[in-house]
Amino acid sequence: MSSTKNATVPPPSPPPSSAGKLNGDPPLSDNERCSVEEVALVVPETDDPTLPVMTFRAWFLGLTSCTILIFLNTFFIYRTQPLTISAILMQIAVLPIGKFMAATLPKKNFKLFGRWGSFSLNPGPFNIKEHVIITVMANCGVSIGGGDAYSIGAITVMKAYYKQSVSFLCSLIIVLTTQILGYGWAGMLRRYLVDPVDMWWPSNLAQVSLFRALHEKEPKTRSLTRMQFFLVFMAASFAYYTFPGYLFPILTFFSWVCWAFPHSITAQQIGSGYRGLGVGAFTLDWAGISAYHGSPLVTPWSSILNVAVGFIMFIYIIVPLCYWKYNTFDAQKFPIFSNKLFTASGQQYDTTKILTPQFDLNIAAYEKYSKLYLSPLFALSIGSGFARFTATLTHVALFNGSDIWKQSRSAVKNVKMDIHAKLMKSYKQVPQWWFLVLLFGSIALSLMMCFVWKEDVQLPWWGMLFAFGLAFIVTLPIGVIQATTNQQPGYDIIAQFIIGYILPGKPIANLLFKIYGRTSTVHALSFLADLKLGHYMKIPPRCMYTAQLVGTLVAGTINLAVAWWMLGSIENICDVETLHPDSPWTCPKFKVTFDASVIWGLIGPERLFGPGGLYRNLVWLFLIGALLPVPIWVLSKIFPDKKWIPLINIPVISYGFAGMPPATPTNIASWLITGMIFNYFVFKYRKEWWKKYNYVLSASLDAGTAFMGVLLFFALQNEGKNLKWWGTDLDHCPLATCPTAPGIIVKGCPVF
Repeated sequence: MSSTKNATVPPPSPPPSSAGKLNGDPPLSDNERCSVEEVALVVPETDDPTLPVMTFRAWFLGLTSCTILIFLNTFFIYRTQPLTISAILMQIAVLPIGKFMAATLPKKNFKLFGRWGSFSLNPGPFNIKEHVIITVMANCGVSIGGGDAYSIGAITVMKAYYKQSVSFLCSLIIVLTTQILGYGWAGMLRRYLVDPVDMWWPSNLAQVSLFRALHEKEPKTRSLTRMQFFLVFMAASFAYYTFPGYLFPILTFFSWVCWAFPHSITAQQIGSGYRGLGVGAFTLDWAGISAYHGSPLVTPWSSILNVAVGFIMFIYIIVPLCYWKYNTFDAQKFPIFSNKLFTASGQQYDTTKILTPQFDLNIAAYEKYSKLYLSPLFALSIGSGFARFTATLTHVALFNGSDIWKQSRSAVKNVKMDIHAKLMKSYKQVPQWWFLVLLFGSIALSLMMCFVWKEDVQLPWWGMLFAFGLAFIVTLPIGVIQATTNQQPGYDIIAQFIIGYILPGKPIANLLFKIYGRTSTVHALSFLADLKLGHYMKIPPRCMYTAQLVGTLVAGTINLAVAWWMLGSIENICDVETLHPDSPWTCPKFKVTFDASVIWGLIGPERLFGPGGLYRNLVWLFLIGALLPVPIWVLSKIFPDKKWIPLINIPVISYGFAGMPPATPTNIASWLITGMIFNYFVFKYRKEWWKKYNYVLSASLDAGTAFMGVLLFFALQNEGKNLKWWGTDLDHCPLATCPTAPGIIVKGCPVF
């Protein structure tokens, strides 16, 4: 990254020459420019290797940011409306503090361990590379404690739902080894997912834009500078969030169809934004728009279009046909959209009636009580996960397999290198064995846990090895999808499906297998995204390694400590049946995790998806998903001039109905509309505005919402100062949760 004084804003389109790589270097050729237009428009093509990186300021602010974010994100994830606070909040907050430290700290050199060297508390002006390192540490507090908090979810399910007395040390090993394991995978996959030009990780461009807005001086023009634009819209977002966040929460799910038909179950099932298909519903809450698929402003248009195709096909065609026309899976006995589990009579399933004291399935009690049933949208969403898994493997094998094979044969020299890769060659690389030590160390510690706490974890050592093998197979293809489309196809369902067949009736083993298979992949991809950010910002690789590793250890430890404190101090946390009706501690994300452990671990896939199971036909989606990418690949070879054909991405199309529940159709529909406006119309017709402001706008909306969310909670909601009026009801559609089958009696619902 060039110094602030010499930095320039990239031109709107890649011309034959541009800013030099280093001072005095010749202009760039077309071959050196990044071939991805969005990257060429946003990421600077210069570097100043003299800037200090791992300074005292970077360590102090980085660890402080990581600690604050992991505390807040762990705290908020247990709430009815969970709030994930992004690293952008700390990215902004540390800038004035860093500048203040640069202005006040002594510049004197201090000797470190005698003759081993010296350091200064104040090596000069607070610079952009220090800022990046701080943000990388803060990101650990988001990925570990925020929306991807799978490890702490497993601990919560074990303690709060199954009432298991698992020890703190065992829990700490679970949390830390899943993070470090992911770091090991990331190190092995750097050459495939960080170095290649085409692996551009779209979400990083918002942070790059924000860094440049905060550090670069722009020439004076009539329009707002990026920093001025950021401050204006952050203030507007901060002020506006008082409405959906406190005064008028109905803006999160604005379901006008229910108001027009207050006595119709079908109309409310169709129109409810919170409990139905969300037809006509919308959200004016940025937190709701970005809650599940991230910011739509940083997602490429081709990816948004693929998600839209899958969403429309699933929500507006498949689900209505299965529910109202064919009554698939006895669908009309249950709500059309719910994350709850049901009995054959449409009542909520009570898992305590089928558990043994050892947390195994009591088969006799299960057969006497009731088979397990799912809401139709939940069941079909699981089926889509089957197709998404095999489609991901096939798609990456067909469209990226040759490139991966070439790199596997050490042909990296022949891989196209853009200016960013060439600039990074001037820094010492991280030896592969550094990552391998972490990888094999976490594997060894995990296997030890299987022997020492055998009764608590239920998962045998060979099951743990199987989880590692599954993660090794799928992390690369999923990473390719995320690095090019900003969408991350999950395979939670597949991991639990496989181990559920092998170890039926073992819910804790199923849960642990999922987090060691799936969570290590999630964190590997998070680390890889940060490595690409460091690649764009020209951060020395060894500095990135150190910052990520220390941030991970700190965040993982505090993550467990905060969760342990909350689970022990908040009475009946996560227990909706016994909590006060106004209690915010209902844990919706962890309820889905618990339900999954019941479906795949306790009951087992054989009873639900086997030859006699109600949902057996969904298994065919494994085969269908594997075959769907093939005709698209064939067409791309027959018509190589049709550049739009390879953009058809079956895994991303299936992602249009991923995550529901807890995501709602309204969340996804509003995300699609917002993304279409900015990444199609604005990008096409106002490219200069898009280049200058699009990613800055995304960052400002995130930051303003996060700041106000924290303020509202600690100033009002945590003090019990909640409003009660018509506008504070999230969704005025009480009948949307009712069944429509004749004779099914559910409290609060009319009987057909």
